[in-house]
Amino acid sequence: MSVAIITGASKGLGRALAEALAARGWDLVLDARTPEVLQEAASGLRSYGTRVKGVPGDVTDAGHRAELVAAAWQLGGVDLLVSNASALGAEPLVRLDELPLEGLRRALEVNVVAALGLVQEALPLLRASGTGAVITVSSDAAAEAYETWGGYGTSKAALDHLAAVLGEEESGLRIWAVDPGDMATDLYAAAVPDDDEPRPVPAGVVPAFLRLLDERPASGRYGAPALLEGRR
Repeated sequence: MSVAIITGASKGLGRALAEALAARGWDLVLDARTPEVLQEAASGLRSYGTRVKGVPGDVTDAGHRAELVAAAWQLGGVDLLVSNASALGAEPLVRLDELPLEGLRRALEVNVVAALGLVQEALPLLRASGTGAVITVSSDAAAEAYETWGGYGTSKAALDHLAAVLGEEESGLRIWAVDPGDMATDLYAAAVPDDDEPRPVPAGVVPAFLRLLDERPASGRYGAPALLEGRR
């Protein structure tokens, strides 16, 4: 059985990706901050017949990151690490002249520092996998300038660069930064609560992630819409 660690996995994109992997027979280690919601998600995913461990906690906590990797080791190792947990920096989003610096620090800590910390913790198992891969969930705000998205976009741009350098340094792994595009998630609703335009559900984006796992293209940054259209 392949084993994946997915952060921010109790709902949204993380939950949808976990369900798709469970349907393929993957064993899972799932992270989220709310124990009750996480355990409900884990219980539902066990119906696919795979082993699922829900480990509640905050990815910024080094001890929690070690727990996630230890749980994966007990299942057999780490073949895939998905850094999906994210912080906005402010809810709802605000212009940079109003952005609390503590909020920016939180976004950087969750989206960048914790993501690297988890990779560092899991690297020995990823290297030993033979097919080890890391997915960092990016955003178009990492590459484009949108009003009020400055703090979040800055953290995702830093995460993209971290993934790019990691791809150069870890030639035996696949490191993919993936921009999932617009989605109807709680994160987006918290970011822009007044925007009620219809958006794709996360499950509709998951096939793009599965394509990466199936085809294993070179490390790099990929957009889910292009992957769904059959392009790279």
